[in-house]
Amino acid sequence: MAELQVDNNTSSRMTSSAEEETYKNTDRLYDEGEKSIIGEQLDQHQSTATTAKPHSCDQCEKSFWGSGTLKSHKLTHTGEKPFTCHECEKSFSQAFNLRVHQRIHTGEKPFTCHECEKSFSQAFNLRVHQRTHTGEKPFTCDQCEKSFSRSGHLKAHQRTHTGEKPFTCHECEKSFSQSGHLKAHQRTHTGEKPFTCDLCGKSCSRSSSLKIHQRTHTGEKPFTCDQGEKGFRDSCSVKLHQPTNDGEKHDVCAHCEKSFRELDHLKISVPHMGENLH
Repeated sequence: MAELQVDNNTSSRMTSSAEEETYKNTDRLYDEGEKSIIGEQLDQHQSTATTAKPHSCDQCEKSFWGSGTLKSHKLTHTGEKPFTCHECEKSFSQAFNLRVHQRIHTGEKPFTCHECEKSFSQAFNLRVHQRTHTGEKPFTCDQCEKSFSRSGHLKAHQRTHTGEKPFTCHECEKSFSQSGHLKAHQRTHTGEKPFTCDLCGKSCSRSSSLKIHQRTHTGEKPFTCDQGEKGFRDSCSVKLHQPTNDGEKHDVCAHCEKSFRELDHLKISVPHMGENLH
């Protein structure tokens, strides 16, 4: 397998526009929903110069503006990955993908937000981040009209309608609707607690658990019941506090997707709630 050495100077000379020109070649790097918007904008720009893409793939009939782009695309059909990172031996089908990957090792973040000065390793990530400033939410659920800034967030949300839980724990076969929920759950098996309070040294398995714990130091109780008489450190406690007359379980835990009526039952059954509430 060929190895491509890409120095930092070469990488730094790439402009953001050059990266955007290459988005259409990076099918396995970017989410299809996000990439399609960028692709449409690029198509509209290039159509001012020509009305047809002259280079077509004989495998899938996808067309491209340049022969080099077509050649890179064909590697997605053959599975060939001739470009290898000399730091970790990970391989890629396109040189551009390797350049982007190498920024993980170099720490290079050449794309900076003009609003808040936050920097990113990819122009794509900057574009998504800028929506936090503009409020743009281009991805809308066709079931409930709720909108999201990222297509991945929309996909995760849509599983609340379909009930799909594609992420399964290999230890206990429990399934989750989001990969992040699975990762957090797996820490109940490993005992890992990577989030530590800088005030008392307590460790938590989830960042959300740490945030709630830190309110024991600040005294913050941002959640109140319907009557507004009592404050709570987390929303789950509010739902548990509020009385139920129909005997149905409260839909309380976004982390593990379990629901309980009694606070004590929740603490016993769901270990992370012990973290959240104390």
